[in-house]
Amino acid sequence: MTPHEEDRKLRVGDLLVQQGAVTQDQLRIALMEQRHSNLPLGRQLVRLGFVTEAMIRDLLAHAIGQESVDLATVVADAEALKLVPEDFARRNHLLPIAYDGENLNLVVAITDMFNVVALDQLRATLGGQIDIETVLAGEAQLEEYIDHFYGFELSVDGILREIETGEIDYQSLQAGSGEYTQPVVRLVGALMADAVKRRASDIHFEPEQAFLRIRYRVDGVLEQVRSLHKTYWPGIAVRLKVISGMNIAETRAPQDGRLSLNLNGRPIDFRVSSQPTIYGENIVLRVLDREKSIIPLAQMGLPAATLETLKLMMARPEGIVIVTGPTGSGKTTTLYSLLSNVNNETVNIMTLEDPVEYPVTLMRQTSVNEAVKMDFANGIRSIMRQDPDIILVGEIRDRDTAEMALRAAMTGHQVYTTLHTNSALGAFPRLQDIGITPEIMAGNVIGVIAQRLVRVLCPECKESYPPSEEENRLLALYGAAASDALYRAVGCPHCAFKGYKGRLALMELLRMDGDLDELIARRATAKELREAALGKGFKTLAEDGVRRVLEGCTSLAEVSRVVDLTGRLQ
Repeated sequence: MTPHEEDRKLRVGDLLVQQGAVTQDQLRIALMEQRHSNLPLGRQLVRLGFVTEAMIRDLLAHAIGQESVDLATVVADAEALKLVPEDFARRNHLLPIAYDGENLNLVVAITDMFNVVALDQLRATLGGQIDIETVLAGEAQLEEYIDHFYGFELSVDGILREIETGEIDYQSLQAGSGEYTQPVVRLVGALMADAVKRRASDIHFEPEQAFLRIRYRVDGVLEQVRSLHKTYWPGIAVRLKVISGMNIAETRAPQDGRLSLNLNGRPIDFRVSSQPTIYGENIVLRVLDREKSIIPLAQMGLPAATLETLKLMMARPEGIVIVTGPTGSGKTTTLYSLLSNVNNETVNIMTLEDPVEYPVTLMRQTSVNEAVKMDFANGIRSIMRQDPDIILVGEIRDRDTAEMALRAAMTGHQVYTTLHTNSALGAFPRLQDIGITPEIMAGNVIGVIAQRLVRVLCPECKESYPPSEEENRLLALYGAAASDALYRAVGCPHCAFKGYKGRLALMELLRMDGDLDELIARRATAKELREAALGKGFKTLAEDGVRRVLEGCTSLAEVSRVVDLTGRLQ
């Protein structure tokens, strides 16, 4: 054993003692046993039962400033495994777990971050064109999962061929044993990994009379990706219900579940919902990608005037900010982006959501739970006793919640919430409809944000075209001069031949002031409110959409899909 190896062993041992994971006596015993076994110190401590492998992995990763990974939560990436031969992975104690072909980035789980020789050899094997990102894994676990990942078919088509030639062991599926020997387990994992790679926000498993339809929602639009024979569905449904914590015996009542997996090198949460239908249970998975959940305000592509108005609204110390829009319009993402702008150690931010979708450091987040009578209204009462500065209420659904949220706003707190209306000005009649008087609204609403998400034209293949007279007339209704060229979708390999890639937010911001508050208090008509707001520079969703079209970010057809542009036509 070289002095360097001896030194590293002692450092690992000392670190575990300092962290309180083992005692000095246990370390001494392990070092003595190691003279006979020649095992690495960490493995020896695990064999003696003094620590678990996960404890060692996480402590070492924290000490050297690296990320650690629990391979039991990882869904293997077939593309990553193809890049690294199995014998190379075994010889160098590393496992490729995710590959991003677009950015040429390979995530590799490794047991020794200081094994520079192995990483250099891997770079040479890959031709030096691919960036390598390392995460720390436990030794025994890595060897086990090299057997799993390299020993079985992991592509969707390959797994389907395997299922067609074999039998599904439902008892094994339910018990969770021998998982990788079961092709249905790998099929579910492969479909979920594929959906995340395609940037899907939802995965739909829809049984029909003779087949199972699988659809992804990508950039707000559903697309069918697979049709499987109906015999596949019972096994897939059981697997989905087992991993999301649902009751597999219950098939006639709706259920909700949750699960977390490491896909494509990062943690992904899924919210799972089952709904009985005439052909069996319909299951939908909402993909919650933490990395994409919070977009800094500066990166949201908002015009300078809109950004300035948002900052003015957030600077007001008390009152309520309401974000409106239909389901899937990015309301939660916008709320978290606003809160992340003020989230620091000097403020206490408390949230009440149904359920908590994105865990965020420093924020105190709570899920509503009807089983213990923790609804939104009771939750706000409880939060008020926790000395909050800022409160996020997931959604205003009824009078009790609205009253409690406004009461919090009236007692010196900043409150953020969402409401289902079609426009910013529509928030006031909606609140009035659920029982809030205009006198309470006046002076307590900081502002209302209405938003929609539109798809962004693929920069690689979008093409310009001269707009028709009708299109120019439509643009003119929203104050735009006649344009020489607009852009439309075409389709190329970069955007999977859709013509669009990614989404952006269209926003209308209504910042309240004394004049508007007075109109609300005296129950002004919608027309009076609208004229007063427009007089103060209020821009509608349609106007923001037209601006994006003229900038070449999106197409007129796409904006028309989500916003009514015909409202001003005579």
